[in-house]
Amino acid sequence: MANEDLAKLRIDKSAANFRKKQKRPKLGIVAVALFLIVAVLYLVSSGSAVVVETALASRVYPSQSFTLLSASGYVVAQRKAAVASKATGRLEWLGVEEGSKVKKGEVIARLEARDVAAAREQAAANLNNVRSSLEQAQAELEVAKRDFARSTELLEKGFIAKMDYDAAEARFKRAQAGVSGAGSAINASKAALDAADVAVEYTRIRAPFDAVVLTKDADVGDIVTPLGAASNARASVVTIADMSSLLVEADVSESSLAKVKAGQPTEIQLDAFPDSRFRGAVHMIVPTADRTKASVMVKVRFLDRDLRVLPEMSARVAFLERPVAKNEQDARTGVSPAAVVERNGKKVLFVVKNGRVVETPVTTGGKLGDMVEILSGVEAGSAVVLNPPKKLQNNDRVTVKGN
Repeated sequence: MANEDLAKLRIDKSAANFRKKQKRPKLGIVAVALFLIVAVLYLVSSGSAVVVETALASRVYPSQSFTLLSASGYVVAQRKAAVASKATGRLEWLGVEEGSKVKKGEVIARLEARDVAAAREQAAANLNNVRSSLEQAQAELEVAKRDFARSTELLEKGFIAKMDYDAAEARFKRAQAGVSGAGSAINASKAALDAADVAVEYTRIRAPFDAVVLTKDADVGDIVTPLGAASNARASVVTIADMSSLLVEADVSESSLAKVKAGQPTEIQLDAFPDSRFRGAVHMIVPTADRTKASVMVKVRFLDRDLRVLPEMSARVAFLERPVAKNEQDARTGVSPAAVVERNGKKVLFVVKNGRVVETPVTTGGKLGDMVEILSGVEAGSAVVLNPPKKLQNNDRVTVKGN
């Protein structure tokens, strides 16, 4: 009886299984619905991107609006020298390096000078010797002069023979010739000493003008010779340039030469300093053409000295209709007029950021050539939409044309 009662005690699982089977289809439906919603949103959002054309807001100089033509060239020092010695010798001392500033007449290097110094000492000794000879000749002349005067007086009184008088006269004339010869010897010795001084000076290499050292062409121990004939010899010690003589040599096309004249205002841009402009003026038009390039060289001078400007820098020259005013010397931000539109009575630009546009109110100024000045609202380098469509709104997704 007890076993039968235990057999009846069973758990009926059919109802629970039925409920689980009912829950599983509901969870699957919800997951599919979520997936479809996300897919639809993605398709809708990607499909709504507007294809636009963009341009960058750039830094513009006001001078671009009155530039007649532009030409490229290089900064060139008009006073430049490869400094060497007229004598041949071994470089003993070098007192400058690249970038050193030197003054006219300053000793910048020396050659070995023991041989020429010895020759100068010999010339000085010879001069002292002939000076002593001159003093001796002058003393002999004084004695001969007195003897001749005495002989003349005695001859007139008949106390001496004519032969004695003639001998006194000969001694006097010989003494005069001795003094004259000693004087000539002194002049020759002085000339020899001057030549020795020049030879010594040739071993001292001096700067010919105020300048800056551009290159060092020899080192201590090198043989320096004016001709540089030997393979291991150096023809010059340093190369220097007068930085106050820097000009830009630009090649102007023959067809545009009529737009250039001497004294014309210019604006110079150096590749080394793209954000700076330098005032300039046409120094001269070289009176010859380069037929291989069909151009004429125009030299442009800097109106303001700037220590950053160095020889051989690449430059671009803008030839202007008029001088640049003080309030036109700084760069300004400019955009294409096609990027500026009016929305709700305000001028705006659509700036592209992270694939979307930001409607940005701006304040515009005057024209800068073929661009319009932006006084506030957008900085240089920002990408803006050109000819934005009327349907374009703030925060819309965009795709840049050509990407």
